[in-house]
Amino acid sequence: MLPFARVTIIGLGLIGSSIARAVRQHMPTVRLTAHDADPAVRARVEELGIVDDVTDTPGVAVTDADFVILCVPVGAMDMVATSIAPELPVDAIISDVGSSKAGVLATLTAALPGATVIPAHPVAGTEHSGPDAGFASLFHGRWCIVTPPPGAAEAAVARVSAFWEALGAKVDLMEPRHHDLVLAVTSHLPHLIAYTIVGTASDMEEVTRSEVIKYSAGGFRDFTRIAASDPTMWRDVFLANKEAVLEMLQRFTEDLTALQRAIRWGDGDTLFDLFTRTRAIRRSIIEQGQDDARPDFGRAHP
Repeated sequence: MLPFARVTIIGLGLIGSSIARAVRQHMPTVRLTAHDADPAVRARVEELGIVDDVTDTPGVAVTDADFVILCVPVGAMDMVATSIAPELPVDAIISDVGSSKAGVLATLTAALPGATVIPAHPVAGTEHSGPDAGFASLFHGRWCIVTPPPGAAEAAVARVSAFWEALGAKVDLMEPRHHDLVLAVTSHLPHLIAYTIVGTASDMEEVTRSEVIKYSAGGFRDFTRIAASDPTMWRDVFLANKEAVLEMLQRFTEDLTALQRAIRWGDGDTLFDLFTRTRAIRRSIIEQGQDDARPDFGRAHP
């Protein structure tokens, strides 16, 4: 039995368009309605034919939905939720795909009083954006973290979980604030570091006469892939999850200072011990199927 019959997607970038394609593949009888604030995106989605109907306003998109997924930057959640509130069916379940959860839950609950809000975060993506970047298998074997509020109806949580499982994702339940702390470590801080390193390299370009880019090794290339992610989305993520990010950034700063001290004083044992521990983490990630163990991360070479 399908968890939902009429699904509405608001926001048709990488994640939203991937959800549409995945629903088409795995639940072809579900009626898909969608909206995006950009008229050019709406036109392109109609050309792609990945949904049944594209509406000009978000309110019209939700009028008969039983499941509404907000695939917009977390900074736009309040505006979108307010705009759909008058047309939202009383029995619809509202969810999202944002990378921070406590703030999103508070925003949606305030903007949609009485609505059933079950936030979720599919931990999947690429550095690309837009409706053409989406693909149906994006969520296969990836985690989707569902973060219901205290006292949420078990049936609603089960339906949202079943939806993501039908798209090929592995589902875990997590308290919203705990999610934000975990993702600050595993996603937000790495993105912040990547943006910083690539920004520093950009500042050095004139000094090094373009040799930074010309001689980029694998490590720097991986940072540039992360740093190519959607700037609007990540600006909003850092502002929405600032407490957890700042907490992890402080811890990282302390650890970096300890490394700086070890290098200065020639403390090879400290460096070796750290590198040994981090190597074990890498092995654990591969063992859990979260990355590719092939040489050079499975990159294809001509």
